Amino acid sequence: MARLSRLALDDAEVDTMRAEMSTILEHVDSIQALDLDDVPPTTHVIHVENVLRADEPGTSLPHDIALREAPRAADGGFSVGRIG
Repeated sequence: MARLSRLALDDAEVDTMRAEMSTILEHVDSIQALDLDDVPPTTHVIHVENVLRADEPGTSLPHDIALREAPRAADGGFSVGRIG
């Protein structure tokens, strides 16, 4: 797996990963052993109500205070480094 993932692992890390992967696979096996034929598919483990609130405008943080807390600001906005 380390080779497929292009990870450079030393022997101790390989042993740790082997133990962790074994534990994960044991959990998968125990889940696959469950009889879930009569269990309907769900999106949540528990019933969820009112998870979406109305999108109503509120008071915003004043511009000068937001920029005061920025690590870097430029041209009246946040300055971020180049990505990529």
